[in-house]
Amino acid sequence: MSYAKTMFWGAITAVALTASAVQAEEEGVQLLFVQTAAGMQAGDGQLRLVGVGEQTVYFSDRPYRVAGHLHLDRFVNGWSTGDDSFAVNPPNAVLSVYGAEVAEENALVVIELASPVIEEGDLLYSYKIVDGEMPAEGGATSLFIDTFGPGGGVGAGYHGVGVGRRGPGAAGWAGVAVRNCNDGDC
Repeated sequence: MSYAKTMFWGAITAVALTASAVQAEEEGVQLLFVQTAAGMQAGDGQLRLVGVGEQTVYFSDRPYRVAGHLHLDRFVNGWSTGDDSFAVNPPNAVLSVYGAEVAEENALVVIELASPVIEEGDLLYSYKIVDGEMPAEGGATSLFIDTFGPGGGVGAGYHGVGVGRRGPGAAGWAGVAVRNCNDGDC
């Protein structure tokens, strides 16, 4: 594809994503986040996602069916941006951990997250337990993070991720992948 065609389709995509984001904001979409890691370690109020994936996936519930992903550093960098950011109003999350030795030994823990930091391929959070028992270590790990949108979530530091009080919609930053099944393309 020629440079001109690439730029044309890039501009069309940006306009379409912005239109979807405005519609999502008006309709009150809430987005949930998912992060995955090869393993985890926890102690003294610190959670380490070992070998964390480079992308954070987000999605909404019916009827909107918005889904996409953003690079981990963009998620972390936007944590404290905005009047009602995750730094101001920390999200709850569910941590799903398979045992370090036997995959059938798994744990589910509800936690409140704070202060994410990327460190040498790992992601560190401060946490408080809401429900359950935190394992000291574990194998394959998924972290399901509370919504943002009306009533929850991340600030405008995501440069276009989020809706309602905590952000302007799911569009506008490089590397985004968004799919809105209400547009009939699913």
